[in-house]
Amino acid sequence: MVLTNLAQTAMTATDVIFMGRLSGDTLAAGALGSNLYLMTLIFGLGLVYATSPVMAAKLGAKRHCMREMRRTTHQGLWLAVMIALPIWLFLWNAESVLLAMKQQPALAAQAGAYVRCLQWAVLPFYGFVVLRAFVSALERPGWTLLIMVLAVLLNALGNWLLMFGNLGFPALGIAGAGIATSVASLFMFTGMASIIALDGRFRRYRLFGRFWQVDWPRLVALVRLGAPISAMLAFEVTVFNAAAFLMGLIEPAQLAAHSIAMQITSITFAIPLGLEQAATVRVGLAYGARDAEGVSRSGWTAFVIGVSFMAATALIMLVWPKALIGVFVDIGDPANDAIVAFAVSFLALAAFFQVADGAQAVGAGMLRGMQDTRIPMLYAALGYWGIGVPVGVTLAFPFGLEGRGIWIGLCSGLAAVAVLLLVRWTRRDKLGLAMLQHPLPDLR
Repeated sequence: MVLTNLAQTAMTATDVIFMGRLSGDTLAAGALGSNLYLMTLIFGLGLVYATSPVMAAKLGAKRHCMREMRRTTHQGLWLAVMIALPIWLFLWNAESVLLAMKQQPALAAQAGAYVRCLQWAVLPFYGFVVLRAFVSALERPGWTLLIMVLAVLLNALGNWLLMFGNLGFPALGIAGAGIATSVASLFMFTGMASIIALDGRFRRYRLFGRFWQVDWPRLVALVRLGAPISAMLAFEVTVFNAAAFLMGLIEPAQLAAHSIAMQITSITFAIPLGLEQAATVRVGLAYGARDAEGVSRSGWTAFVIGVSFMAATALIMLVWPKALIGVFVDIGDPANDAIVAFAVSFLALAAFFQVADGAQAVGAGMLRGMQDTRIPMLYAALGYWGIGVPVGVTLAFPFGLEGRGIWIGLCSGLAAVAVLLLVRWTRRDKLGLAMLQHPLPDLR
């Protein structure tokens, strides 16, 4: 799961690298467009994420519950379709939305062209997430990794062909990156669906049989469980989106530097994100089997690994920032001096929130395995928007710290959420969260 998330992050990193080779303004426009895209994508992501703890709990209770797995997957795919339609409508008007946010017209125009091509990745990506949850619940994530590696290569090739016009293809610039990512996302879904249909270990579940039948009670149950997950993810992701939009109000150089620093931290975040997903499955299996010791062991193991790794990456960011930045822009080009200087200062601050970022990610997955999603959602709202954004805005503008103030706000919000989630996990028995003495929720 960790390697799969690294591969998925590599796809976005590839886009950023290619954009940086076009120009600093293109990189800034790409940051605006991708942040708007992710801001909307995340609202539906939590709903399809809900399939993972449900599948894990059912498998923990009954190892070969084929009908339950099939029904949950079907409704996850239906949710994907229902969510994608309004998102497509919104993203089609990306340029107008960015102009309403007071972004620079030239950057908004480029970002709008990018998002109109990128938006078609939404539905296949949601479908891929549902199928990935099915495969992960069966503890066979290797296929997902293979699909993601191939998708990264396909995306890189598409960028090279369509952004720069190589081998006779039209040079579409930033729009070419959007097309490449959409094609790669479609490949991810169709590739995963093909493996499930052909592999004997998956085929016996008859996952795509009678797909057209909507199971409304189960669909509603998934929405109830997934809505708080969506909200929590939205609070987290949109605070980073807000940071990018605030950077856009300052100057393009700081926005471009912010994009580079965020991309570097996104790569490191792939490890605790994979551990979060693993914790959800392993805690969920123990939760379904009524194994209190297994719940504790699975959760703490993922937490210690995640926090330790992020502490190591924080040290790398402090010691070798320019080596990391040089992957995305030419640090020897005088035209990039301002971008590099800002990116170095942002990475210094990012190093301090690495540990908190890993702790809150894995902590959320641990609680999600016990299907505890509502209170963590409130913690996210308080930490990110009640603490992180006000601190960042105050330091950036009234106190004149600009981009550095925004990053300090991000650090404070992540730290607050991490502490709250960890306290809830340690008090899970007193709060009755594990509910090992009660029957599992009925999703019929």
